[in-house]
Amino acid sequence: MKVETGQLTSQIIASYSVGATVQTVLDRLFAKIQSEEYPLDTRLPSERALASEMGVARNTVREALDVLEDRKVIKRRPGSGSFVTYRSEEVPERADNSVALETSPLDHLVVRGILEPEMVRLAVINMTPREVWELEQLMSKIENVHTDVAAFVKCEEEIYRKIAEGTHNPLLASCYNLAIEACRVSFRTTQLRRHLSPKRILEYQQRYNALFNAIASRDVERSVEFIKLHLVEEQKLLLQD
Repeated sequence: MKVETGQLTSQIIASYSVGATVQTVLDRLFAKIQSEEYPLDTRLPSERALASEMGVARNTVREALDVLEDRKVIKRRPGSGSFVTYRSEEVPERADNSVALETSPLDHLVVRGILEPEMVRLAVINMTPREVWELEQLMSKIENVHTDVAAFVKCEEEIYRKIAEGTHNPLLASCYNLAIEACRVSFRTTQLRRHLSPKRILEYQQRYNALFNAIASRDVERSVEFIKLHLVEEQKLLLQD
């Protein structure tokens, strides 16, 4: 059955929180890719060229490209540009079990509010000294990130995965991994590009350092209280959007 370009675009960027102008750029770029005006493995025009062609700011083009890369429509190669990786047969007609594509920012935050306090509580109780040391290494890694949003988000995911593993509850860890994947493929990449300024990255680093100190000292109450307060701040950030 033939699927219209607009429907395919909706499938690819479902649940992304983007503005109308970014949406327009996404539609136009994907239409060109699907029609093979930009065939598989070809290099897209530069951000500057696309911005000029479409009459928008480079930041708008960059945000659209972020979404397309996150959905594996394109692949950026540092120093070389953006290359098409999309194949029409790889895009499903909205599989029923595509939970991540159905997850809104609010849905994600609700699930985090359910999982993270218990996840942190169990991690404080169950993490081995080796796991605490590994978590400390991840904390050192994230402290070295100052402006690179993608690198910061990757470190953040690694920290949460390590805490989830530290619960020694495979089902809980698996549920949390799904929450991370839902966040990754849906809305947060574009949201974070807007909000993760160097100042906010520093604030997050300080929060994660406080969380680690509470975990390392085996302080269950302080660790759980911290993560609850962190979730409140995340909610405020979401409501600003």
